Amino acid sequence: MKPVELSDSNFKSEIESGLTLVDFWAPWCGPCRMVAPVIEDLAGQYEGKVKVGKLNVDDNQQTAMQFRVMSIPTVILFKDGQPVEGVVGAQPKRAFEQLLNKHVDSPVSAN
Repeated sequence: MKPVELSDSNFKSEIESGLTLVDFWAPWCGPCRMVAPVIEDLAGQYEGKVKVGKLNVDDNQQTAMQFRVMSIPTVILFKDGQPVEGVVGAQPKRAFEQLLNKHVDSPVSAN
C-alpha cells in the first residue's frame, strides 16, 4: 500500500481517526528522499494498523505551520487527529518501527 497524499484541504479528515503516520517533506530535500522508501515500506508493513501519509510542505504550508514543522523531514504520529510523537531528520527504519510499535495494539516486526 502506498502512502496517502495529504494536503491542507484533506489533512484533518485523513488523520481524524486511528493512528496516522505523516511524513512532512519537500521534493528538494535530500534527507526527505532518503526517508521516502522507508515510509513506503512502513505503509505496507503496517497496513490495517496505521495509515501512512505524506504532506509536501512547499504546497501545504498552512498544515506545516499548524504543527510547527521547522525542519524536514519531520515525521509525526497522530492518534485520532492529535499528534502523539514525532521524529525530526532522517532516521533508520528501525527508529520508525519502534515509534509505531509503542502505539499499535499488537507490534509488527520487519519481515
